[in-house]
Amino acid sequence: MYVLVEFKGKQYKAVKGELLKVDKIDAEPGTAINIDTVLLVSSDSVKVGNPYVSGVKVSATVESHGKDGKIIVFKYKPKKDYRRKKGHRQEYSIIKIGDISA
Repeated sequence: MYVLVEFKGKQYKAVKGELLKVDKIDAEPGTAINIDTVLLVSSDSVKVGNPYVSGVKVSATVESHGKDGKIIVFKYKPKKDYRRKKGHRQEYSIIKIGDISA
């Protein structure tokens, strides 16, 4: 059984017991969170929401936080002596999917 959830503006496939890498959450590791924006439930049959499936919740716990690798953003315009170089590291949180209550 799996569900598709919308969390912080992005969609994720959630399966019980798996880890998800999501955008940074302002919560300490070990904190429980509930996600009730479920878009699709797939078990024996598929149930699609309009826009969300009612009565389905996903519980998860925050495992850890971290930063992704560096991405280099380089802009330039030829023959104009314009060059800009910036780096960016996106912060993320790892959450563990607990129970899916349907």
